[in-house]
Amino acid sequence: MSGTKFRIATYNLQKCVGLDLRRRPDRSLRVINALGADLVVLQEVDKRVPPRPAALPHAMAEDDGWHILPFGAPGGSLGWHGNAMMTRGPVTVVETGHIDLPGLEPRGAVRADLDTPIGPLRVVGLHLGLIRRYRLLQVAAVMRALHRLEPLPTVLAGDFNEWGAGMALETAATGVRFLPPFPSFPAPRPVAPLDRIALGAGLIATATGRHTDRPARIASDHLPVWADLNRAPESRPRVPF
Repeated sequence: MSGTKFRIATYNLQKCVGLDLRRRPDRSLRVINALGADLVVLQEVDKRVPPRPAALPHAMAEDDGWHILPFGAPGGSLGWHGNAMMTRGPVTVVETGHIDLPGLEPRGAVRADLDTPIGPLRVVGLHLGLIRRYRLLQVAAVMRALHRLEPLPTVLAGDFNEWGAGMALETAATGVRFLPPFPSFPAPRPVAPLDRIALGAGLIATATGRHTDRPARIASDHLPVWADLNRAPESRPRVPF
């Protein structure tokens, strides 16, 4: 196992509109910067009205040293279907892609294959639907898409919109294991573990947490969660990934 760690975090920005109903991308970025993450998976990064420009401006994030992964959405979006990823430090983007998700409301996931300090890594960022039936169909669609790719150590991260213990998610997400969740919603008094991280074979979490420092409890209705990752002692991924 390498002594190097790789911190990944997931955060639903709520379009950078805080609980005070003010759109403050600078405040959202303060929360992101405080996470100390090498890669941040974001949800609700765009404004609601078409063409859905970025709620967190590209230039603001880049001026703070973040590299925005290219997911090719039109209209100035930061990502795709509201999902985005940003990296800092020695991370090389090998490939990015989209995963279409079924459901009544438009949903999609983003995928990035990366070279990182802990080795090759595949990260999927997602924001699942409000109806459990569709959430499970969406997780199954993600897993089918991953099965069609060459195997890599894989992370799923995002807003899973699952209020319970997550056993149904674990059943649908064959090949990954969910880290113990933290209540992350609503931010002032969190009771629901909506924001989660799951790991595939070849990866372990050496530490996990939920960020509660100011201004996180007002910047969004979600709190960010994070995990420090490393390669497992048996580092070669098993089938399916």
